[in-house]
Amino acid sequence: MEGSTNLLNRPVLAYSITAPVLIAFIVFLIRIGDEDRFIDWDYVYLLFRHISPYYWTYLGIACAVGLSILGAAWGIFITGASLLGAAIREPRITSKNLISIIFCEAVAIYGVIVAIILATKVEDVDMEYAGNLVKNKHAGYAYFGAGLTTGFSNLVCGLCVGIVGSSAALSDAQDATLFVKILVIEIFGSALGLFGVIVGIIMATNAAFVDK
Repeated sequence: MEGSTNLLNRPVLAYSITAPVLIAFIVFLIRIGDEDRFIDWDYVYLLFRHISPYYWTYLGIACAVGLSILGAAWGIFITGASLLGAAIREPRITSKNLISIIFCEAVAIYGVIVAIILATKVEDVDMEYAGNLVKNKHAGYAYFGAGLTTGFSNLVCGLCVGIVGSSAALSDAQDATLFVKILVIEIFGSALGLFGVIVGIIMATNAAFVDK
């Protein structure tokens, strides 16, 4: 019992030591008002100011597609491995539990939909015109935020659906009456990705590139 207690205390001890050190290091890096600060925030602002809004837009599109597909693939991997393993003993579970694979695949479709919407918002405008520079930068940041929101929400959604789908397959192999109950949980898990899609679409519709 004492050995297990010591093992449980080791992570707590490690976190209690590393957390203050990490906080102190972050404060050392920031030091905004200090002339001898580690990071030159004026230069960082100048650097971001000269990045094209098109860069942020296409980076948001890449995040929306890439992270969504990563979440879908991860979920299918988790669910598929459990489904195929349990189907060796109980072949009857293969047809019903394919719905978990469909839920995971829908996560990738969410990302593709948002990426298409963001791609259609890209317009050829004069980025050097100072009158609309602020609005165009706002549009680039908004599209980047929309893609990032969609991508990360679908990444977590894919993991959630994959883990719950894996549990549904294993539970169905043991007791067929548990499938519907776990399926309800899986439906709520798959709805998490829709929240990111909705917010991403709203962010994208409230911004637009402006020409002269």
